[in-house]
Amino acid sequence: MINAVQEMPKYYRRLNDYFPAQEMKHPQHLRDLIENLPYYQKTETPDYLVLYAQFHDFLFVDYLLVSAQTRGNGIGSRVIEQLKSHGIPIVLEVEKPDLANPDTVLRRNFYKRHGFVGSPSIRYRRKDKAGAPFELDILYWSPNGKLADQTVMNMMARVCRQVHNHNAKDYYDGLPADPQKVLSLLQA
Repeated sequence: MINAVQEMPKYYRRLNDYFPAQEMKHPQHLRDLIENLPYYQKTETPDYLVLYAQFHDFLFVDYLLVSAQTRGNGIGSRVIEQLKSHGIPIVLEVEKPDLANPDTVLRRNFYKRHGFVGSPSIRYRRKDKAGAPFELDILYWSPNGKLADQTVMNMMARVCRQVHNHNAKDYYDGLPADPQKVLSLLQA
């Protein structure tokens, strides 16, 4: 029997080999986003792969992968600068730093070097396929400096509705990111 992931497009296999399983969308869901949503973009070269949603007022980076062979050569920086050239805020999700997994620290440092900051008062908790909770941090960059946490939370609620939950009932047992359940603003 052929492994189902082997039947998936190359871009999906590349992502699946790098990103934690809990962060991976169902392969058909990802294909649906790419093929059917005009604001969901995929740019792929042998050196990198980026999937993002371009809304009129911000970008959401869903996945950014630089191939292992070309990491450290400035390719990721060029991709980020290209995204920044749109002149609108960029928001993304990143796993919590885990010293046992150095990539988690490297990713955060990469975004920090490129001016991304966190929204520490936003709690973003989801569940993996087995129902186990996991938490991600929200990072953003804005051409105009600091954004209010409520603004960032509103952006992420839109991402949940229009990206993570797009036709989600066709691929999952429910909504993977119901903004009313996965996002909360902590009191100062």
